[in-house]
Amino acid sequence: MERLLRRLAFIGGLISLTLLMGTVGFTLIDRYPLFDAFYMTLITVSTVGYGEIHPLSHAARIFNSFLIFFGVTTMFFAIGAMTQSIIELELGEYLGKRRTRRMIEKLDRHFIICGYGRVGRNASQELKRAGVPFVIADRNPERVEKAMLAGLLAVEADATRDETLRAVGITRARGLVSAVDSDERAVYIVLAARAYNPNLYIVARAGHPESIRRLELAGASRTISPYLMAGHRMAELAIRPAMVDFLDTLHHGEAGIGVEEMVVTSGTKAAGNTLEDAGLVEPDAARVLAVRKLDATVIVNPAATTRLEDGDLLIALGTEDQLFATAAKLR
Repeated sequence: MERLLRRLAFIGGLISLTLLMGTVGFTLIDRYPLFDAFYMTLITVSTVGYGEIHPLSHAARIFNSFLIFFGVTTMFFAIGAMTQSIIELELGEYLGKRRTRRMIEKLDRHFIICGYGRVGRNASQELKRAGVPFVIADRNPERVEKAMLAGLLAVEADATRDETLRAVGITRARGLVSAVDSDERAVYIVLAARAYNPNLYIVARAGHPESIRRLELAGASRTISPYLMAGHRMAELAIRPAMVDFLDTLHHGEAGIGVEEMVVTSGTKAAGNTLEDAGLVEPDAARVLAVRKLDATVIVNPAATTRLEDGDLLIALGTEDQLFATAAKLR
């Protein structure tokens, strides 16, 4: 787009320069009035052929001969360059959409972010930091352009439309983040997404606290209100600032350690064995802080003899290498 704008600016400057040269030339050589000089230049370079407004002197005809050659060449060049620009723009847009569509078709177990406002932008940054595949859908072309300039996969489309959800792979998706700025649109997105993918994990933004219940009834797995979260965050910072700073350090990985959740899958060594037998208490493994069983029972600081089952969720703390080694033992 920047290249196209530079090209159009160059063409406009070249045409303006030609008109200026002709206007000044006719004014100085044959004393044409300013508007007559401009009009004579315009009909000359555009090859309209209306004829001379006032009889031209010999010097003026010599000047006009050069103006015809230079002006007509400029006009043909401008027409050709503008035609090329339009073709490149249309072709580039078509190829860009085609490339985006192919990239989306390759996505699997990905996240869908609906809306690229302040909330959606921060959500995309977190997903990108975590290395999770995702696609953004927003109906605002300026926001989509910003996302694409940031190197993100994005489409200009209304997430409340069924065809949009199908186009971004709703049936193959792992989760959806509804970050639109309208609670009514958010409810429709959640309803449609849940209908297409009953197992989808949906996180929805509620602009008003009273909308939280409606989004939960629509099928949202989790619903957040930025205002409630901001109030909670401020209270935590006021009461427990050191703890909040420590958790932020873990979240952003600034200390070289982090917290991850992992699921015990069937057919692995961990399924049906204790933490010790699964090798999850060894020095190279992350520290298991808690185990959530399928019946929602949570075992905090589990012992080495705690037996794991298919579908158990583990919360582990450790370095990147320790978390990677622990995840490998659960797969």
